[in-house]
Amino acid sequence: MNVSLYDISVWILPVLIAITFHEAAHAFAAHRLGDDTASQLGRVSFNPIKHIDPFGTVILPAMLLFAHSPFLFGYAKPVPVNFRKLNHPRIDMVWVALAGPVTNILLALIAGLAIRALPRDLDDWSRWVLQNLWNAIRLNAALAVFNMMPIPPLDGGRVAVGLLPRTLAVPLSRLEPFGMLILIGLLILLPLAGSQFGLNLDVISAILRTLTGHVIQAVLFLTGNA
Repeated sequence: MNVSLYDISVWILPVLIAITFHEAAHAFAAHRLGDDTASQLGRVSFNPIKHIDPFGTVILPAMLLFAHSPFLFGYAKPVPVNFRKLNHPRIDMVWVALAGPVTNILLALIAGLAIRALPRDLDDWSRWVLQNLWNAIRLNAALAVFNMMPIPPLDGGRVAVGLLPRTLAVPLSRLEPFGMLILIGLLILLPLAGSQFGLNLDVISAILRTLTGHVIQAVLFLTGNA
């Protein structure tokens, strides 16, 4: 494993900020569009304690980090949204869902601009800050891509439900209770099964890594770091 305290220290802030701002963005968007459910629960907040999920925010990213996973991600406590309370339920559901990934892209861009502002001659403190910023770009890009997978309850699934014709949206929305099981099957069980027969079935992770790489390159280009 060989993961040092330094390795952990350069991931803590990127993970907390990326996940907290992602969920806070959902809560803020829902509040602005007519649903006060998250607001009443104190979730329209940038206080990490309001959003931290012990497993998704701490244990899962730590496990992936220690396992040297090529795809690092985590999650916070989902923001409760009563879509019936939204001013225009179908289209507003799309805006609420998009708020999280868009916020992650903005955070990645901010990190990229911050890298440009660092001095050329780096001391130990500046190197630590630089590593945090690089990790922020990588993590926010990965979260944005992962959450836009068109599988409910991920944000991409809810965007698809809001935009697709009703004949397609209704069956897709019914997958929401099974969404996490589908993800586990695609990302973990399918590759494991394939490895038993000498087959590489890690297709979804490969696609996610490729798309994340493209997003990172776009962020670096837009912030003058390419």
